[in-house]
Amino acid sequence: MPQNLQDTTTLHNGVKMPWFGLGVFKVQEGSEVVESVKAALKNGYKSIDTAAVYGNEEGVGQAIKEAGVPREELFITTKVWNADQGYETTLQAFETSMDKLGLDYLDLYLIHWPVAGKYKETWKALEKLYKDGRVRAIGVSNFHVHHLKDLMADAEIKPMVNQVEYHPHLAQTEILQFCKAEGIQMEAWSPLKQGELLSEPTIVEIAEKHGKSPAQVILRWDLQNEVVTIPKSIKEHRIIQNADIFDFELTAEDMGVLNGLNKDERIGPDPDNFDF
Repeated sequence: MPQNLQDTTTLHNGVKMPWFGLGVFKVQEGSEVVESVKAALKNGYKSIDTAAVYGNEEGVGQAIKEAGVPREELFITTKVWNADQGYETTLQAFETSMDKLGLDYLDLYLIHWPVAGKYKETWKALEKLYKDGRVRAIGVSNFHVHHLKDLMADAEIKPMVNQVEYHPHLAQTEILQFCKAEGIQMEAWSPLKQGELLSEPTIVEIAEKHGKSPAQVILRWDLQNEVVTIPKSIKEHRIIQNADIFDFELTAEDMGVLNGLNKDERIGPDPDNFDF
């Protein structure tokens, strides 16, 4: 079990990925994203997760520069957007992202959504970037089990990560079990269900018992289920508080209760039914 904010999980290719990071979905380009990333890095975070479609890669890159943390200590993730999927277009999109981030290499590059008829060609581009040493690890986002099986049927390299919507109302047990069996690290986006879960009475009760916040209980649940988590916040005190989850442990009973909250309820689109 991770003991501190810098602890890592080892991906199937040997690369170490922090268990905990900062997500910047819906964080505005400019001072908002620069300040939130700098606050995270100042307070011991090493992993930052962005995406081309978030429109804030430049700000993330600026924050990395200004924070002065050695590049080799950081773990930076971005994603290729749906409109750029395909072999050549993905390679071009990668260069654009790298220019915006101001980086020489990326730690993790993900296919953002499983665009039908496109994601296999996109994956070939990711494999090339990986073989060329431009990216330390490659993976996918929002892939169901059938998408993963379909991709892996033709892939030379198995995805190292699958980042999906994951929280106590969407426990994704089938995907989690499949990923564990295949050695693919699962990662949670929207782990707090965009704040909706913070007033869930069961979670509040467990939080009170441990002297922790509901957010801390949910993020701890992620880690105890062996899922990497990247909560978003733009407030420094919240960035610090979110990461303060390494001094307590949820009991087996707590975990059972939290697992039992699943309703298969999403805040984002279903990867089998999206139109963007």
